Amino acid sequence: MLPELLQGTDGGGFLIIQDSINYSGRHLLRSFISAALNREEAVHVLGFEVSEEELKDGLKGSATQRLHFHDAYTDPLGWTDHPAFTVHQFCLEQLTHLIKQTSQHKPATLVIDSLSWILRHRSSPDVCKTLLQLKKGGAVRAIIGLLHTDMHQWGTVGSVCHLATSVITVAPGMKGDEAVAKTTKRSKSGKVMQEEAIFCIKEDLTVVVQSKPSHLGSKQTDPEEQETDPTANLTFNLRLSDTEREAKEKLALPFVFSKEKKTALLHSGPGSGRILYEPDANDDYDQEDPDDDLDV
Repeated sequence: MLPELLQGTDGGGFLIIQDSINYSGRHLLRSFISAALNREEAVHVLGFEVSEEELKDGLKGSATQRLHFHDAYTDPLGWTDHPAFTVHQFCLEQLTHLIKQTSQHKPATLVIDSLSWILRHRSSPDVCKTLLQLKKGGAVRAIIGLLHTDMHQWGTVGSVCHLATSVITVAPGMKGDEAVAKTTKRSKSGKVMQEEAIFCIKEDLTVVVQSKPSHLGSKQTDPEEQETDPTANLTFNLRLSDTEREAKEKLALPFVFSKEKKTALLHSGPGSGRILYEPDANDDYDQEDPDDDLDV
């Protein structure tokens, strides 16, 4: 699933890369930028956290001419007289004007580095509204955003990720150059697909998927777990020997009638007692229902 997203075969959409202090997702973000440039797409980057030089490190060739870096790193809050781009300009009108001013006629790819910086200075409803408008506006083909999950409450993370068509959560792997990517993709029909893969990023920013350890939601049971005896390490014995099991089966429990005993009780034989009653003329017998006056 990760290679398909890098190749852009999902038809655009809204992709979020979730990272934490344990592993930075910016390396994978730059791989997505490189893949989009190799597809000859125009890429617009809202850079809040790193400079243009650091972001372009590793991007080579003429493809960088289609990369438009909007500097929100130098003055993100607009404290100077002429800021390049500020967090307050993160709205549909400003972004659409900015993209159409420097891009070709076809829709471009918008990269937000990072959504966390914007969410720290703008309310999450405003950010979600702008992202939703960008998805439906047609000015951008795809949106790729970096989100530091350990900087926000889970409600904020869930609100933003609910708008995304794909979410990639990265974590460190077992080796130094490896990382684990847990990908969740939502199709237009509402189907949710999840996949986990181990990958590494080369110096030319290409992503190599080394293995796919598991598909989430289809976990297989370990054969060793199936053969585990829960009574093996107890201090008392819960098992019965053959002699004890035979004695248990022969034991006649109280109030448990055998078939013969049930037949004897239900069918009275000769010599058994019977109660004979003949109504007397003086018997007080009322034909009416004694509970007729009750509202039941």
